Formats: sequence, structure tokens, C-alpha cells
Amino acid sequence: MNAETSLLRQIHPNFVQAGRVTSQAFRPTPKDEQRLSVDNGDQIHVKAAWERFVSDPACSSVGVMAVTHAECEVQSLPVIEDGVPYPEHCSIDFSAFEKREIERKAKHLSRQAQDRGWLFLASGAA
Repeated sequence: MNAETSLLRQIHPNFVQAGRVTSQAFRPTPKDEQRLSVDNGDQIHVKAAWERFVSDPACSSVGVMAVTHAECEVQSLPVIEDGVPYPEHCSIDFSAFEKREIERKAKHLSRQAQDRGWLFLASGAA
């Protein structure tokens, strides 16, 4: 992984409001142990990542957005190449921060992803 590696984030339909992705899509929850699930874009194509994700009936995604490894580093957010539950899986680790700081960092990442735009959008979505 290098500074420009895209970290692919699946966007749940509930996180799209009035055509815009909310920062909630880039904010981990306590049940996720404050780690945001992403895929290493150097190891999997965007559409393949989306197809694998939505093949699980419990998972929904309208498409894929991304932040870069460098954008996470600027926010002091470590990227962990954990490879679980599949080899391309990574986690952006927010665990060192309090709720207010997590929300601020999530908004920053969300803006960067929005500026980049959709890398993949399911037909008829958003």
C-alpha cells in the first residue's frame, strides 16, 4: 500500500440523503470497535469489491467511494491491512479518538470522498 492507494468504502443506502453521502458513511460505530471497514483498491477492482459486498444478503450498498491512505495519515488515522474476512480488507482505526474528534475526522474524509466522486454507482442508485 502506498500514499495514493484508494481505500474503497461501500455506501449504505441510508447514508445517501438528497443525493449526497452523509459523513455517517465514514464514521465507525462502537460495535465495529471504532474501525471503519474498507478495501485496498490496489488489490481489488472497485466493481468486484461492490459485487462481493452485495452478494451477502445482509449487506446493502448503492456504490463505492474512496479516500486515500495519505488522507487517512493526515488525519492521524492508521490504516490496518488486516485481511479479515477476505485478503483485500483493511480497517481505518479511529479508536484513539473521542466521539467529537471521530465525527470531525469522518466529516473530513467524507468531504474528500465526495470531491473525488463515486468510483462505482449501482444502476438506479442515489
